[in-house]
Amino acid sequence: MTTRLTVAQALVRFLAAQYTERDGVRQRLISATWGIFGHGNVAGLGQALVEYADDMPYHQGRNEQSMVHAAVGYARQSNRLSTHAVTTSIGPGATNLVTGAALATINHLPVLLLPGDTFATRVADPVLQQLEVPYAGDISVNDCLRPVSKYFDRVTRPEALIPAALQAMRVLTDPVETGAVTLALPQDVQAEAHDWPDEFFAVRTWTVRRPGADPTELAEAVQTIRAARRPLVVAGGGVHHSRAEEALAEFASATGIPVASTQAGKGSLRHDHPQDVGGVGHTGTATANELARQADLVIGVGTRWTDFTTASGTLFAADGVRFLNLNIAPYDGHKLAGAPLVADARSALQELTGALQLHAHRVTGAYVDEYTLDKERWEQRVDACYEADEPDIRPTQPQVLGALDALVDESDVVINAAGSLPGDLHKLWRARSRDQYHLEYGYSCMGYEIPAAIGVKMAAPDRNVWALVGDGTYLMMPTEIVTAVQEGIAIKLLLIQNHGYASIGGLSETVGGERFGTAYRYQSDDGTYTGAPLPVDLAANVASLGMRVLRAKTVRDLRAALEEARAADTPTCVYVETETADTVSGAPPAQAWWDVPVAETATRPSAVKARELYERHVSTRRRHL
Repeated sequence: MTTRLTVAQALVRFLAAQYTERDGVRQRLISATWGIFGHGNVAGLGQALVEYADDMPYHQGRNEQSMVHAAVGYARQSNRLSTHAVTTSIGPGATNLVTGAALATINHLPVLLLPGDTFATRVADPVLQQLEVPYAGDISVNDCLRPVSKYFDRVTRPEALIPAALQAMRVLTDPVETGAVTLALPQDVQAEAHDWPDEFFAVRTWTVRRPGADPTELAEAVQTIRAARRPLVVAGGGVHHSRAEEALAEFASATGIPVASTQAGKGSLRHDHPQDVGGVGHTGTATANELARQADLVIGVGTRWTDFTTASGTLFAADGVRFLNLNIAPYDGHKLAGAPLVADARSALQELTGALQLHAHRVTGAYVDEYTLDKERWEQRVDACYEADEPDIRPTQPQVLGALDALVDESDVVINAAGSLPGDLHKLWRARSRDQYHLEYGYSCMGYEIPAAIGVKMAAPDRNVWALVGDGTYLMMPTEIVTAVQEGIAIKLLLIQNHGYASIGGLSETVGGERFGTAYRYQSDDGTYTGAPLPVDLAANVASLGMRVLRAKTVRDLRAALEEARAADTPTCVYVETETADTVSGAPPAQAWWDVPVAETATRPSAVKARELYERHVSTRRRHL
């Protein structure tokens, strides 16, 4: 039996019938579609979404990149088991997807991209917004999406949709391969009718695997852990993707091994778990980084070992330090010349715990006492950063976080991605639940926070969802505030105004850049931006987009505004001005180095001094072989 439909109609019906299953829980794989329509998709996918509105919910976006961010936020909150599709027209609508696609793929988060494309038949050539490539007739701007997609196909004939759609679902549901998946859809093909086998629209359930460890690798891992005197676990985002938090807590409690976390892995243990020692790496805690420097065995669980985590190869400094990498992806399992344990994080942690308990293995009491005392000292530093002795003055950025920290409970979700906030949050924030701390730091994309908060709120409508945004990030992409207002999505926006790029300003100062071009100020006679701060009223801008705004001038005001915002059932912004971007944030400085190359030749004293310090740090770098 067959059914005659357009390609776009067939695709929408197919997507509505796809499900995932893991641990006996089944859910829609593509639960909604975001779209901005133009001539490249309005008559195809646009018409199909109207035709099958009961089967495929639709959300209207304002920017193509931010639609991808919203879908990614939804996918992460859904543990990668459900996501959204995003459709755009051809031309700039399609190329606007590239940044969002890169973010999704780098963070191993599934999203389905459906950009329109130029005519497959080439009867109208060139069409509006078409990029002409003289040496190749089969290239369009959509080919920009190839390097940032885990799977890419251009559906140039109706019958090609069937294998392309099935491959797309395979990649989206593969815990190793998942990321952005792109099906480029020529606008004429979208509207073309075809007789489709009814089997194409049958309900399909894609099982998300939990592979166990290879027995040989498991035995070697157990032997390696038992031989270590100062082991340290580094928990990455894979712990969350696997829902392995409970298994990690049991492993840590049973063995006494301390657990540090990457930005993506923070919250793998609650902040008050005895073995949790906080963030590790350039933005980490002094406790975790000192343990890392002295560790003889580093057990990476679901981490891809970025330079922020390794302090650009300078952090893990002990003679003979070894790495054991528990990762579902073999590529990551072999990094840092580590012994691979290729498996699902939850499955392998449970296997490791059981095997080590057979030997009654546990680290020494002296080691536990050491990191417990160091953790207590660090918590005292956090308290000092959060404390506001004078509640009627303008807060520092850590005091802003402290006010929020004092208000939230384990049901709140805090979202951030870029600027100075990730460093402060990684060091200071006390994660109360497995998914409270939502930092996108694989791509650290400015503009992610507001649309991602919308996606998270869609996935968890009963949770309080906070988008923490600096003025630099806000100015990049505030437009989805309109979407939150339009759909009544009650996100909370904490907007911090410090008049510039605080993070890059601080970095610029350390590398001899003298904060050039990092403050939002009027231009001076010498061409630098060192004049008075700009008279920009971001709170008024937020209000003009339809969101309720609560202004806070002091710590006392801030506390009251945050409490009011948390209780609100409509989209609400708390606006607060902190120190300017050319002053320190008040948080503890970096506890480990990060390699940003400094000019090798310069005449300005700041750059000369920065280069001398850079060369001292570089000399401590090592390759783990």
